[in-house]
Amino acid sequence: MKRCLTVGIVAGELSGDNLGEGLIKEIKIQYSNSKFVGIGGPKMKNQGLQSLYNIEELSTMGLFEIFLRLPRLLKIKTALVQYFTKNQPDIFIGIDSPDFNLRLESSLKQIGIKTIHYVSPSVWAWRPKRILKIASATDLVLVLFPFEKEFYDKYQISCKFIGHALADIIPMHSKQRKAQKKLQLDHNKQWLAVMPGSRLQEVRLISKPFIETCIMVRKKHPNIGFLVAAANEKLEQEFKMIWNFLAPDLEFIIVRDEVHNVIIASDSVLLASGTVSLECMLFKRPMVVGYKVNLLTAWLLKRLVRIKFCSLPNILAGEELVKEFVLNECTSEFLFPAVDNMLRTDHTTLIERFNQLHQSIRKNADKEAAKAVLKLISK
Repeated sequence: MKRCLTVGIVAGELSGDNLGEGLIKEIKIQYSNSKFVGIGGPKMKNQGLQSLYNIEELSTMGLFEIFLRLPRLLKIKTALVQYFTKNQPDIFIGIDSPDFNLRLESSLKQIGIKTIHYVSPSVWAWRPKRILKIASATDLVLVLFPFEKEFYDKYQISCKFIGHALADIIPMHSKQRKAQKKLQLDHNKQWLAVMPGSRLQEVRLISKPFIETCIMVRKKHPNIGFLVAAANEKLEQEFKMIWNFLAPDLEFIIVRDEVHNVIIASDSVLLASGTVSLECMLFKRPMVVGYKVNLLTAWLLKRLVRIKFCSLPNILAGEELVKEFVLNECTSEFLFPAVDNMLRTDHTTLIERFNQLHQSIRKNADKEAAKAVLKLISK
């Protein structure tokens, strides 16, 4: 019988929980006698993860918010180092959340634990000197996009391009009518999905300009319906509070825990920049992207960010495929004309481009990630 393999693993966001779920499932297929301990969300826990803390403890948005929560984050980091020092795993995997996980990985590597960072920080976009910290903190980086592999190779840092698990999960063609039926939507209407974020602070900042945009859209497109995807009850209640204050007469259908079905059922999407922009690209839905942060974080980002685009479809393509409005431009004044144009435009060429990008990152990521983990353990 094979010895029991212990994998330390920490995800700090719901998107990381999705990746962690697939990775744990695939490791168990390739090495059945394995156990997992660290921090994760409901999907990772359903795969058998022993989660030492709630994933929401690590979910922060913006530099200012991280500063406010720093004492608690440091306390959790110290406790995890103590736990993994006493109960040493065969390997440790940090999924995304680089400001937390890279520090943890560095501490664990110093005591002889092999470390992997899964999902590269955006070193190609801002704070490029972090590449040196990544090199010292990790034995291997698993990256989702081909341009990231090229960046790491320039610095001769151990890295493997595995593609993105979402590109494997999401089919090349989706069934809109089936999703509309499941959500009990009128298929004769045009549907705009409204997605103001998966974090509480995002919903607080971005819901207002999105709702104001929807008010203007309804006046010009009276037959349109609005769908809102809420990741959990807390986010749903926050959106409802802002909605009832700004436009209680405007109808939104709020759907919880059905992000993919909301995207599939929609004809187009108004969204906060993040993983959801990639999901919309993979589902071949046209989108308009908006994003806001608090004033201090915005001030810092303007001085630190080195790239032209913020949404993954544009970054992957290296050109503007979808309209983006960030910081001061994330207002209905800018968003409405773009959404109005999106609702009236034929998107055949855009969909073809989305198909090409989908294929470029469809590499059986869960299986490739698990193979890389087990290979590093065996060295």
